Amino acid sequence: MTHHEGAAHVKELVEDQRTAMLTTVHRESGALTSRPMTLQEVDDDGTFWFLAQRDSAAASEIEADPQVNVAFAKEGAWVSVAGRASVRHDPEKARELWNEFAKTWFQKEPEDPEVAVIRVDGESAQYWDSPGKAATVVEMVKARLTGDRPDAGESHTVEL
Repeated sequence: MTHHEGAAHVKELVEDQRTAMLTTVHRESGALTSRPMTLQEVDDDGTFWFLAQRDSAAASEIEADPQVNVAFAKEGAWVSVAGRASVRHDPEKARELWNEFAKTWFQKEPEDPEVAVIRVDGESAQYWDSPGKAATVVEMVKARLTGDRPDAGESHTVEL
C-alpha cells in the first residue's frame, strides 16, 4: 500500500466519526491522559482538526509536550494515529471549522481568544478494518468448525 493509499484509507475510516479520544502527556505526572474530543475535520494528508477552550487541560498539555495519539472506534474499524499537535488562536480556521455544535458548546464566537484550534499532524496510523459484523460471524463459525484462526480483517500501519 502506498503512502497516499494508506492516508486515504485512514481518512475514509474516520471522516464520518465525530468523536475521537485525544491522548496527551500530563504535564506534572507524565501519565497519559485521554479525553473525548469532537473531530471537526480530517485532511487528505492525515491532519486532524479540533476546537478547544484555550485554558483546557488538553491545550496546556499539548503546549508542554506535542506528542499525542488520536483514537477512533466504530463497529468494524479501529484507528490509532500517533502525531504531533499544536494549539493556536486562529480565528480564520476556527470560523472554517465552526458549526452549530461548536456555537452551543463554546457560547462564544470563533474569533474569541478563548477558542483554540488544535491541529494534529499525523505521523503514523495503525488501523484494523474488519469485513463487517455478518462476515465476522461467518468467519468465527468457520474457524470453530475447522480449528483454523478466523479472518477478522486487516491491520496495517501506515506513515502519514
